[in-house]
Amino acid sequence: MSNSQDTFEQLLKENKHKIYRICRIYATAPIEPQDLFQEVIFQIWKSLNNFKGKSSIDTWVYRIALNVCLRSKMKLDKSNEKTARYDAIHFTPVTETIDPFEEEKFKYLKACIATLNECDTSIIVLYLDELSYKEIAEITGLSENHIAVKMKRIRKKLFDCITPKIN
Repeated sequence: MSNSQDTFEQLLKENKHKIYRICRIYATAPIEPQDLFQEVIFQIWKSLNNFKGKSSIDTWVYRIALNVCLRSKMKLDKSNEKTARYDAIHFTPVTETIDPFEEEKFKYLKACIATLNECDTSIIVLYLDELSYKEIAEITGLSENHIAVKMKRIRKKLFDCITPKIN
């Protein structure tokens, strides 16, 4: 895939919402979702020439987004530093009108997801983005059967966590 401006802009246009959703899940104070989003976009731009087409472009984008978010989280946990901003890359933040009730449910879900280990968090983030078990397996490197077993356990953990908060 060539690293042309048009290709990059099209890739960003088609994937910005899913990237931002992943960043919102992994964002922790003092890191804001926009900072993570900006880092993911930079890594995609930097790596675009290396995309070999062995997987779908969507799988490749998810893999980069998850890796950047996990790496930022680990770096923050180790040194409690803010990630660097790349001011050369300009983007328009995703702006949507959000129902306050939906936002409250999202906060509960995010709090419950935060209790999961990193592997389970990655799996549920991809699942919530409506990826199939096969696609999740391809992105994470786990088998499809392993994903199915983990999803059953993750759903139970999340159900047990979120039910008291909603009621």
